[in-house]
Amino acid sequence: MSTAYDLARDFLRENDPARLDPLDFLRARFDAGLAWVQYPPGLGGLGLPRAEQPAVDQVFEAAGAPGNNPRRIGIGLGMAAPTILRHGTDEQRRRWLRPLWTGEEVWCQLFSEPGAGSDLAGLATRAVRDGDGWVVDGQKVWTSMAHEARWAILIARTDPAVPKHRGLTYFVLDMTAPGIDVRPLRQITGEAEFNEVFITGVRIPDSHRLGEVGDGWAVAQTTLMNERVSIGGQAVPREGSTIGIVAGLWRERPELRSPGLHDALLRLWVEAEAARLTGVRLRQQLAAGQPGPEGSASKLVFARLNQEISALELDLLGEEGLRHDEWVMRRPAMVDFAGRAAGYRYLRAKGNSIEGGTSEILRNIVAERVLGLPPEQRADKDVAWKDLPK
Repeated sequence: MSTAYDLARDFLRENDPARLDPLDFLRARFDAGLAWVQYPPGLGGLGLPRAEQPAVDQVFEAAGAPGNNPRRIGIGLGMAAPTILRHGTDEQRRRWLRPLWTGEEVWCQLFSEPGAGSDLAGLATRAVRDGDGWVVDGQKVWTSMAHEARWAILIARTDPAVPKHRGLTYFVLDMTAPGIDVRPLRQITGEAEFNEVFITGVRIPDSHRLGEVGDGWAVAQTTLMNERVSIGGQAVPREGSTIGIVAGLWRERPELRSPGLHDALLRLWVEAEAARLTGVRLRQQLAAGQPGPEGSASKLVFARLNQEISALELDLLGEEGLRHDEWVMRRPAMVDFAGRAAGYRYLRAKGNSIEGGTSEILRNIVAERVLGLPPEQRADKDVAWKDLPK
């Protein structure tokens, strides 16, 4: 059998990206199995090893082929797609994976709530069975892309009479359905990249349920493990992240240098390179199966490094680095660290230790599931959710 690289070259000979409409090109690429080669045939893949995907991407990039803007649809690509692939029905996979990958349909994540962030299993959003569907009421918060999303991955409580982890069910929610109210949350940067979402009497057909009733926590683990890999284990070249911005500043502005800052830059450069190489190893392990708790360690390191590196950039620039003149409440479609001012990077990096799992929770995961330390005592483990103090 030809390699994915050869198949990509053959595809380009028959599908000229300069002549085809970008969306038609992306659809054809998906149908040819060259979207994510590790997925099954018919679902954008060829059933080949994940390791062949970078060569395919390089062939398309060299040909000037249109991309699917992965930063804009990152929640769909990194979280929804692997969950749908693993837990969805054949019909669900056929319906959602293609427009997700082509970028025709944007996804968001409805997990966290005002009273259930770090303790996600304590969430209160209810889904009540009603005929051949469910009626959902509740509130979600810190929802990226909710203002642009067509679909959402949602966890709701379907049985309050059992312990909190066992009474959850996982759904796909139509964000255009009546009863959904998306409101902006203004951040320290002045922007409203996140949202709070109010869900009032929204009906979800049972055909939009992923996994069995009551198995929502297990399904959500697939999402969360993939989320942490997608945040902390992204493929970047050397100096391809924020450390490259600061290293470039050091080279271009010699008047900013001092011995103490030089030592700090060297330390962070080495740590960033170690984290990058660890990410390479993590993706190699991912190619062999489902992501494990190691992704939590990568995301934990990513958050700390991004905050320390952005702080070093401000130390280098002094008062110049404190300027932040973009206080307009924009509604950005994506986070852009590279194309913004130093003040923005410093402020936005503060959220890195909260989003995608707080650093405190990730330390618990690493301690228990990677290092094998005794688990934290949980007094509410066997108590019905309805009997827990609210």
